Amino acid sequence: MERKIARYARIIEQLTTLFSKTTDPFARMTTIVAVLHNKFDYYFWTGFYRLVDGELTVTTYQGSVACLVLTKHVGVCWAAIDSGELTIVGDVEAFEGHIACDARSRSEIVIPVRNARGEVVAVMDVDSKRHHSFDDTDAKGLQTIVDLIYTH
Repeated sequence: MERKIARYARIIEQLTTLFSKTTDPFARMTTIVAVLHNKFDYYFWTGFYRLVDGELTVTTYQGSVACLVLTKHVGVCWAAIDSGELTIVGDVEAFEGHIACDARSRSEIVIPVRNARGEVVAVMDVDSKRHHSFDDTDAKGLQTIVDLIYTH
């Protein structure tokens, strides 16, 4: 656990340095995906879905091909949007309405992304091929990282 906490701390420091070059949220999202997807071996799919005209549309990601637009108010990403809360699902097959863009996904963490006005404008979505991959350490680390997107 201590190693994972230290890894997140190093990644947050790295991202903070990289983000000093631009305040563009899409550049920051792309950089987050690139860094995180290559730093954690249990990250199977790493990406962002943005709210575009009331729909959750995939933007930047790494992993297998994504669902381009998620069915409204169905699945883990919409659960996080609708509740406004970070959502961890240890077994996606037990989550009613789970959207399986890739059947190999077994667990998932989704973090709402808020703009400078506090409005939810996107979600960060990370999937794992293993059950119960995500814990409070991931939640805290990823929340801190997501909060950097709209920080100037």
